[in-house]
Amino acid sequence: MLTLHTGAAPAGSFPDGTAAEGRSSGRLSVVWFDLCDATAQEIAEVAHATGLHIPAREELSEIETSSRLRVVGDALYLSSPLVYRSDSARIPASTPVGFVLTRSFLVTVRYAKLTAFTMFAERMAAEPANDGPSAFLGLTDAIIDRMADVLETVGTELDLISHRIFNDQTRAVSRLKRPVNEDANLRVILRRIGHAGELTSKIRDGLLGMGRILPYAMTTRPVWFSEELGRRLETQRQDMASITDYEGHLINKVQFLLDATMGLIGIAQSNVFKVLTVVSIIGIPPTLIAGIYGMNFKNIPEYDWAFGYQYGIGMLILSAVVPWVWMKWRGWL
Repeated sequence: MLTLHTGAAPAGSFPDGTAAEGRSSGRLSVVWFDLCDATAQEIAEVAHATGLHIPAREELSEIETSSRLRVVGDALYLSSPLVYRSDSARIPASTPVGFVLTRSFLVTVRYAKLTAFTMFAERMAAEPANDGPSAFLGLTDAIIDRMADVLETVGTELDLISHRIFNDQTRAVSRLKRPVNEDANLRVILRRIGHAGELTSKIRDGLLGMGRILPYAMTTRPVWFSEELGRRLETQRQDMASITDYEGHLINKVQFLLDATMGLIGIAQSNVFKVLTVVSIIGIPPTLIAGIYGMNFKNIPEYDWAFGYQYGIGMLILSAVVPWVWMKWRGWL
């Protein structure tokens, strides 16, 4: 899908009938060409209208810095992976996003719906950008804000998980008798930690990509970049640095909570083995006594007692109760 954004007020259309947001005296005055999973025809039309090469998905997916960041003529070609939530699987995934920036306009190439782009499109409809650099910086502002919002959501989720682990589960696993749903709770916690870790890892890829784009744009700043735009780039770079530090904190917290959860699982398993050990130890003396009186020797005196059977039953019970009381007294139960 191709969407055109411009500061002109009247509505128009692109040659293939796609809705545009403005024309000026019969000449296209588009500031931002947004190609979202566009067709070959739409890509060709944008290339013809701008005179620029529109990068393909394979080019945007390259991991080499020289492929992601380069200057061709007066145009900057930039790319970075950004995270989005798949509609089908509802899990975080990464998609390559390309930026082609010139003095007059910005061309973006993407293959998924991204909230940051929608937010900036709405903002641009209210406050149109004048040129390509202004649109680029506005869009990167929206991307940085979106990544910060998602990381804040992850931080809140990790706080809830931490509360659930240390306020609920610790009391449960400290008892010999464990709640029936404790194992299910631990499995849910593991899944939530894994989801938070995966989402944070995907955002890290975007942070690294945007963290390369902004310094590169500052270093290779074309002559048509104004001083004001340069200051905004520096502000964005500082914002990216602070977000990256926060992302590192979240990664460490994910690892800490994962270790804590695995520790609780280990404690739960130890409790199970402790119960089995206690049962086996308590069962040894009665088994020994039953084995002795089960021998078929004629000279066992208890066989001739009037209450020999009751005596044997009492010995079995006593031999089981004494170890249990002793373990309870020692604090092993």
